[in-house]
Amino acid sequence: MQTVAHHGRKTAYRTFDRDASGPVVLAVHGSGGTHSVWSAQAKLADECPLVALDLSGHGDSDDVSAEPGYETLSAYVDDVVAVAREVDADVLLGNSLGGAVALTALIERDLDISGAVLAGTGARLPVLDDLLRWVETDFDRVIEFFHEPDHLFHDSDEATLDVSTAALRSTGRAVLERDFLTAHAFDVRSDLSTIDVPTLALVGEYDRLTPPHYHEELCEGLPDCELSILDDAAHLAMLEASEAFNAALSDFLDRRVSA
Repeated sequence: MQTVAHHGRKTAYRTFDRDASGPVVLAVHGSGGTHSVWSAQAKLADECPLVALDLSGHGDSDDVSAEPGYETLSAYVDDVVAVAREVDADVLLGNSLGGAVALTALIERDLDISGAVLAGTGARLPVLDDLLRWVETDFDRVIEFFHEPDHLFHDSDEATLDVSTAALRSTGRAVLERDFLTAHAFDVRSDLSTIDVPTLALVGEYDRLTPPHYHEELCEGLPDCELSILDDAAHLAMLEASEAFNAALSDFLDRRVSA
C-alpha cells in the first residue's frame, strides 16, 4: 500500500498496473468497505492502471474527526482528490457511498477527470430506518441483513460471505454508522446537470440496496450517461459478476475515455 498525506492525515491506496496504456481508474469503495472490494478489477491492469483507495477510517487509512453527513462526505472527497492528483487519475469509479463521493467530487471540485463509472449507487442514497436503528443497537443484525439474498450479493458462496462479514467487522460499527448517516443525507439530484463527463451507470439486476431505477434516474439527470444492467448480480456486482462488470467497464473506457 502507498499513502498520500493531506489535511493532516494519510490516505492509503493500492495501484494495479502492468504497464497499461489506458486511462487511470481511481476506484472508491462504499459504506464499511475497503480497497479490497475492487480485487477482481485488478485483472484489467494490463489494459488500464487501477488505483483503489481506503477512505478515512477504513482499511489502512487514517481516520478523520468529522460529523456524519456533509462534513464526512467532504472529508471523503478530500481523500479522493488527494489520491486522484497523486496518481493523475482519468476516471472515477465509485460504488454505493463511493459513488456519492465521486459525484460530489465531480460537482464541487476542480478535477481534470475524463469519465466516471457509477456502480450500485445513486443521486440519493436513503438508508432504511431499520438499518439506522440496528447499526446503533444490533451490529450483528446489520451484517445479517447485508448478507440476505439480493442485498450485497444475489447468490454467493459461503467463502465469499465469510470474507464480506470479516471485512465489515474489521471496519467496525462506529465507522459504518457514520457512513450510513452520511449516505442518508446525500442528495445531488438537482446538481447532476453540472457534470460534463461521459458516465456509465452500472448495476446488478437484483440489487435491492440501490436498484436499477436509481441508475435510470442518474441517466435522466446526467448530460451524458449510459446504463448497463448486469445479470445474476446484486449490490457488489464488481465481485459477484466480475467478468461482466470488467467487460462493461473496459468497453466504456475504450469507447468514451482516453488516457
